[in-house]
Amino acid sequence: MILAVDIGNTHVVVGLLDGERIAGAWRIATRPEMTADELHVLLRGFLGERLPVVEGVILASVVPPLTRQVSRALRRLTGRDPIEVAPGIRTGLRIRVDNPQEVGADRIVGAVAALHRYGGPAVVVDFGTATTLDVVTAAGDYLGGVIAPGPAVGGEALSRRAARLARVDLVVPPRVIGRNTVDSLRSGLLHGHAAMVDGLVQRIEHELGERVRVIATGGWVGVLAPLLARVDAVDPDLTLSGLRLLYERNRA
Repeated sequence: MILAVDIGNTHVVVGLLDGERIAGAWRIATRPEMTADELHVLLRGFLGERLPVVEGVILASVVPPLTRQVSRALRRLTGRDPIEVAPGIRTGLRIRVDNPQEVGADRIVGAVAALHRYGGPAVVVDFGTATTLDVVTAAGDYLGGVIAPGPAVGGEALSRRAARLARVDLVVPPRVIGRNTVDSLRSGLLHGHAAMVDGLVQRIEHELGERVRVIATGGWVGVLAPLLARVDAVDPDLTLSGLRLLYERNRA
């Protein structure tokens, strides 16, 4: 089995993978001040008696202050050096952007998994702290994509900047036309977000000149995917699948 860790802005996702099967998965709230000792205790508690069967570790991170601490905890826990998703790793993609080193590890991992599991051309829509759309061609060219604030970030910004707009729970309202302030906010943050994604997919297809597969993932996917006009696959475990593929391509 391999241990796959994805450090995101909101959660650290830990997966124990037995081939294509996810034997266990856990989420930890991301706190940049966490120490390697804290992480070691948490991870040991998750894995328990399954710890001895871990034969390799892979790590992707978009939170640099945590990367070293998590890497130290994983090394101490398993006795193995984690493979880190970083420039120079073998991905199987050709990164066709101005500066490949700027691309977040999570975006590359998602593109790798989408191409392998669903083929291309594909747009990976990752609903997280930020909503990202990443474009990969059938030939394996990663073309870049779009980064926008996620719905929770949008709600927080409104509550800070507009005196009469409070924070609301992000649940889908009963109708698009809100009949009170709370439902109007929810409609704008959720239906508005889905409409943005639908519009961006249309514009990406127009730019490419061909139809794409739309793969939805991320922490908000359960709320937002049903609101999309078109989605070809909903895959909450896309990142863990991509980490497994990258481990297999780089373990030598």
